[in-house]
This record gives sequence, C-alpha cells and structure tokens, in this order.
Amino acid sequence: MSSHMAAVFSRRRYAAVSSVVALAGLVAAWPVAAQWGGGFGYNRGGYASTAAQAADYGMSEMMRAQGYQNLQNSEAAKNWEQAKTQEIQNRLRWTETYFEMRKVNREAKAAEQGPPVTQEQAIRMAKMAAPPRLGSTQLDPVTGHVEYPPVLMDDIYADYRKRLDQFFADRAAAGGSVQYSEMRDFQSNVSKFIDVLKQNVKNYPAGDYGRARTFLDSLAHEARMPSG
Repeated sequence: MSSHMAAVFSRRRYAAVSSVVALAGLVAAWPVAAQWGGGFGYNRGGYASTAAQAADYGMSEMMRAQGYQNLQNSEAAKNWEQAKTQEIQNRLRWTETYFEMRKVNREAKAAEQGPPVTQEQAIRMAKMAAPPRLGSTQLDPVTGHVEYPPVLMDDIYADYRKRLDQFFADRAAAGGSVQYSEMRDFQSNVSKFIDVLKQNVKNYPAGDYGRARTFLDSLAHEARMPSG
C-alpha cells in the first residue's frame, strides 16, 4: 500500500472513531439534558467541551436527581409517620373521652338516685305503701267476722263474701294458723272479687267505689298479718 493511500485510510478511520465517540456522548448526555432543560453536554456550570466531560456531567446530574428523589421519599415517609401518629393520638383521645363521658354519666345517675336504700328504709317504705289495717269493727280478730262496706253487700258479690268469711272464720278457730293452699285460694278469691267490682264501677259514686276497693286491699293484707 502506498503512503498516500495509508494516510487517506488513517484519516477516514479517525473520523469514524470520532463520530462514534461524539454519538456516544450525545446519547449519554441526552436524558440529563432532557430532564434539566439544557442542551448537549449541559451542566449547571455550563456546556461540556468533550464527550467524557459530558458523560461526567450527566452522571453528576443523575446522582443529583437520585438524591432529590431520596429526599422526597424521606419527606413523604416522615409525613406518613406523622399522619399515623396523629391518627393514633386522635383515637386515644376519643377513647378516653368516651369512657370519661360514661364515668360522668354513671356518677350523675348515682347522684340523682341517692344512696342505696337500707333494709330499715325498705321496710318502712313497704309499710307506707301497704293498705291501711282494718279495725276490730271491720274484722273481728276473735270470731273472724267481716263487716263489709255497703257497696260490697250487693247480691252480685254474695259468693265472694261467703268464701272470704269462711277463710277468716277458720283462721280464728285455728288460732290464727292457715295452710298455704288456704292462703292461695283466699288471695285468688280476693282478686276475683276486685275484678267483678271493677266491672261494675259505673254503678257507684267514686267515693263509695274507692272505699270498697281499699277495703278489699286491706282485707287481702290482713290475711298475711297475725290474727288477734
């Protein structure tokens, strides 16, 4: 090969290699240039003069972008943790408020109800709620004779009066003792007596009906009390 041809071949090979290197530099720098808005081989300090410098600039920009992304990820993680902590604190405060309100409600109810009723108070209230005791002229403790109010002397109540009279007469004869079955039958007869009286309430003045009703309640109460 002549020296002329060798020189031409050498120049062509150099030009081809230079083109490849320049193209490689362009390809390496293009993503960074596209990201940061610069031109070929652009860096915050200026333009690269060589392909190697452009590659270095591109690598530095990629590292800078990666660092920025890591910073953003870190901030996002901190924000998430803060939000989660705030949510837990809000739930804790809600739970504390809920149980505090229940405690206040219980205390308010207890204050309204007052202290528990003692046994002596319960007995006293039961006595106050009980119907009045019958006098000896209304129920003879010796013979068991019952003196009914005029309303209860109507013929429609004759059968019920007969059963109640028999109970008190038997109790007086037995010295005040009665069997459980006798007490049960007696209370049943009193309840039926009251039911029939209610059915005829329109036939009596209010005062007369009230006295008759109270008398039957007292009579049922006397059956539970000691005779004599």
